[in-house]
Amino acid sequence: MTPTVPTVLVLDADPPPRLGRLTGRARIERTDAAHLAERLPGADVLLVWDFTSHAVRRAWPGEGPRPRWVHTASAGVDHLMCPELAASDTVVTNARGIFDQPIAEYVAALVLAAAKDLPRTLEHQRERVWRHRETRRVAGTRACVVGSGPIGRAIVRMLKALGVTTALVGRVARTGVHGPDDLDRLISRADWVIAAAPLTEQTYRMFDAHRFGVMQPSAFFVNVGRGALVDEEALARALARRWIAGAALDVFAAEPLPGDSPLWELPGLIVSPHMSGDTVGWRDELGAQFVELYERWAAGRSLPNVVDKTRGYVPGH
Repeated sequence: MTPTVPTVLVLDADPPPRLGRLTGRARIERTDAAHLAERLPGADVLLVWDFTSHAVRRAWPGEGPRPRWVHTASAGVDHLMCPELAASDTVVTNARGIFDQPIAEYVAALVLAAAKDLPRTLEHQRERVWRHRETRRVAGTRACVVGSGPIGRAIVRMLKALGVTTALVGRVARTGVHGPDDLDRLISRADWVIAAAPLTEQTYRMFDAHRFGVMQPSAFFVNVGRGALVDEEALARALARRWIAGAALDVFAAEPLPGDSPLWELPGLIVSPHMSGDTVGWRDELGAQFVELYERWAAGRSLPNVVDKTRGYVPGH
């Protein structure tokens, strides 16, 4: 009798993951969001390749058995967590390690672009305007990075390489990491405030009117965490009233950002379409990471990147 191989159900997206290395070791089945609920009971493993979908959160509470392991091809897990999944014995893992360096590079690029006034230079070039200006020196400035996981730590290393004095804020204070009670004090002195935290009940809209009011008029705000970390209306008012000098958002409360959103034309705001971690070949890296994790899981070995389902992120940083 041929031994039964585990069934891996892929919540698909285009392009699909390359899982050829699992041939003969797993039965790969694919589904879309509309059919996920009916397909879940037959799966041993769920690969959430479409990490923009909220289908898992809707489908999980249904009837029947559930996969023993769920892996999402993303750093954040708020799109799939629901009370039933959090209370289950299912192991949840994420794509920690894939996006750290690319996002840190993207943040550094935004800091340099803001300091050197590159958006206005490009605007003047389009208008054929020759206008000499002075720009800011980056070395010697201060940054506050909110989110002490691997992405936040990579951002700190990158900014330090530019000569920026950097403070890191996490969920709890510990060696090298400030706690939430220090946040207002640190952002009030920072030239660059970087949001790279996971989305939890504690971090939802943590950057609100109060926090933007605390920042210096010369401060520049960057969000590469989750869109709902920011009260977008409060940010719009802060920019319009020049409470802060500028901002860059790579993530938004609603994605894709609607064409009629006022954020598109807000002075001083750089809008990018959730691309800070997406470098050439990133999907292949995500696929290879899942294959490596699957091999560990199939062999009965412990998995890395295990999410604490009550906290909403991988602990230990």
